[in-house]
Parts: sequence; C-alpha cells; structure tokens
Amino acid sequence: MNFAIVGCGFIAKKHATSIDKIDAAKLVAVCDKVPATMEFYKEKYDAKPYTKLEQVLEKEDIDVVCICTPSGFHASIAVQIAEAKKHIIVEKPIAMTIEDTNKIIDACNVNNVKLAVVHPNRFRPVVQELRKIMDRGLLGKISHASCIVNWNRNQEYYDQAPWRGTKQHDGGVLMNQAIHNLDLLLWFIGNPEQVFSMEATRFRNIEAEDVSVGTIKFDSGAIGTVEASTTVYPKNYEESLTIFGENGTVKIGGTNALYFEHLDIMDMSDYEINELKESIKADPWGTPGHQWIIEDMVNANNENRNPAVTGVDGKNALKLVLSFYESAKINQPVYY
Repeated sequence: MNFAIVGCGFIAKKHATSIDKIDAAKLVAVCDKVPATMEFYKEKYDAKPYTKLEQVLEKEDIDVVCICTPSGFHASIAVQIAEAKKHIIVEKPIAMTIEDTNKIIDACNVNNVKLAVVHPNRFRPVVQELRKIMDRGLLGKISHASCIVNWNRNQEYYDQAPWRGTKQHDGGVLMNQAIHNLDLLLWFIGNPEQVFSMEATRFRNIEAEDVSVGTIKFDSGAIGTVEASTTVYPKNYEESLTIFGENGTVKIGGTNALYFEHLDIMDMSDYEINELKESIKADPWGTPGHQWIIEDMVNANNENRNPAVTGVDGKNALKLVLSFYESAKINQPVYY
C-alpha cells in the first residue's frame, strides 16, 4: 500500500521509519506547508514533497494518509482525505473536540474508508501480556486501578512551536502525554460513569495544564485514579498502570511502563510469573507501536476488517480527557 504523511514534524519520522520497515508499505509522498521540513523524507525515502494536500490526493496513487499535524488541524484534514477515498491513520488525540471527532468518523463511514488512531502503548509487550491476563479473567473482579504519568517536559519543549501547550491545537499533559494511559485504562477497566478532576499550570508558561489529578468511577463499580504531570525535575520519573483485582495485583511500571513491577496472581505459579517477567525484560519495547499500527492498517485492508485501534477508541480516550477538563473547570463531578 502506498502511504503519504501530512505534517513533517517530529512524530512524522516515526511513521516514515515504520513504513520503511514494512514490506507491504511504501512512503511515496509527504506534505507540509514548510518546504524545508520535507527535505529529509525526499532524500531518505525518495518521497515526493507537496505543500498542498489536494496535490497529494490528486497527483499520487495513495492508499493511506498518516496525519501528523498539530491536533487542532486533524478534523479538517481527515475529512478532506476521507472524501478522497483514502484510508487514514491519525496521531493522538483524534481531534480536540467530540464534534470534530464525529465529523472524522462520519466522513470515514460515508466514504467507506478505514480509520486508525495512534495509541501505540497498546502494543508494548508487557501491555499485550496484561491484556491476555485480563482476557483470561485471572484478576477476577476489579476493585480499583491507578494510572500515573509523572514526566518532564521543560519550557524549551513547549517553546519549539507556537501551538504547543495551547488549548486549541495541543492541550496539556492529559491531552498530549497521558491520553495514551487513559486509553489503556479504558481498554482494561471499561466505561466510565463519573469523573472528578483538579488541574493546575504550575511551572510551564503554557495555556493548558501541566499537572492533573483525577478520579473515575466505572460502570462496573470499579474506581480509578489518574495522576499526570510534565513538571517533574529533572527528567521523566514514572509511567505506570496498576490494577487491583480480587485474585491478583498487577503493576506495569518504570520510566515508560515497560515492565511488570509487580505480578501476583492466584492462578499463576511462581515459575510462570518469573518466566513472564524475564521474557518482558529480554525485549521490553518489542516491535515499535507505530509499526504495529501501520502494519495493522495494511492487514485490515487485506482482511476487510476494522483496524485494531478504531476511531471510536480514539473518541473514547478524548471524551475522558475532555470530561476531566470540564470537571476541573466547574469543580464538580461530571457524569457520562
């Protein structure tokens, strides 16, 4: 399948590298309003550069377009691509509002094109193993879960581009960093019923939040807590997900949530637990998440199925972030 990338900033290189590693995929075009940003892709991948998306869609034989622009532009670009009958892989968040998200999903449905959202943490080896544990019901009934992202993003990070840290095009730590972990929380625990959140902008000179703490009540009765920040000194400190069940406790942790920090399950022997821990340590990153998602799009097309991370999945993660924002704004619980 032939791929194009729209928006040639930092994250686009992950898409290009992943496309290059997949035999059934080829990067044929890139698009950015700043010509200089496309030189790398032209030289390394022989991708044709365009400054207008309509030129890419009209002149090139494209099957899939990867959207890597600032988040606030996702919706208008995605609708244009869908109307051109091209499949879409869009970086997180899928959009900045539910209204824009619905426009994307509706355009893809009307034009019969596939839509995948980049939530690559689902494909980390340790997360895939936890998914198997949950699918087997080994934890039993869940009482509560904890999601933590305490990272560092200094002022220089936000000053790289004028859209970073804005509410219109980027959002804060929940929208930009912790949304991946919120996606996992939803994937493992289920649908929220009620949320309450407090947030602040403590250290960074940005419009959005740099620290947030919230709680979730799920429709199952389980409780969740979320702690996220980009204020940690001097570097990333912790990314973790802990699930407490009646028959087991699991914590995925470390700086980037790559390892089983705690694994204690009634129906798993010590030998089985140790073997699983060691297998993860041997290859904690596995196949990069972006490569998983791009290859899955190829396979979804060949197998005539939905991608692994759908537009609805992206919408659910966005809705949780926006619910936290609303709760913090009104200082009241928000009901789903």
